[in-house]
Amino acid sequence: MEREVFLEPHDLIVSKTDLKGKITYVNRTFMNISKFYEKDVIGKPHNIIRHPDMPRGAFKLLWDTLHRGEEWFGFVKNRTADGNYYWVFANVNKGFEYGKHVGYYSVRRAAPRAAVALMSELYAKMREVESRHPSTRAPEESLKMLMEHVQNEGTTYEKFVLNLFDQG
Repeated sequence: MEREVFLEPHDLIVSKTDLKGKITYVNRTFMNISKFYEKDVIGKPHNIIRHPDMPRGAFKLLWDTLHRGEEWFGFVKNRTADGNYYWVFANVNKGFEYGKHVGYYSVRRAAPRAAVALMSELYAKMREVESRHPSTRAPEESLKMLMEHVQNEGTTYEKFVLNLFDQG
């Protein structure tokens, strides 16, 4: 049975990937929380830590945002090497070396409990939307549902998630 692993308030998980999403760097906090050894993740797709509860539409939003040249903020449920999970508030941005875009980096911190409760519910609804559509359309349709929720709150996605984090 999976159990939740909790980050300390001061914990910062850092990872870097190449342009194709393969891990090029992880910090010690990443390894301590995820229970993955560095040798087991370097060169592997970052989705090695993707928890199946995460809707595909959430990652569509992440990549759409990054491809527009903007940084992305959001809540993510990740899995650990030993079958458990942890929630984070993530910030993902382009990584540069000598002025050249070489990949992406992510800094993650503990997600506030109220945000986890709300995002768990929203992500479950997104997965339900995805289950009703062909896999080629599923991410778009669940993202559409998320954006309608955010618009009904009278805000933008970024303001929505930053506000959830700040309330924690």
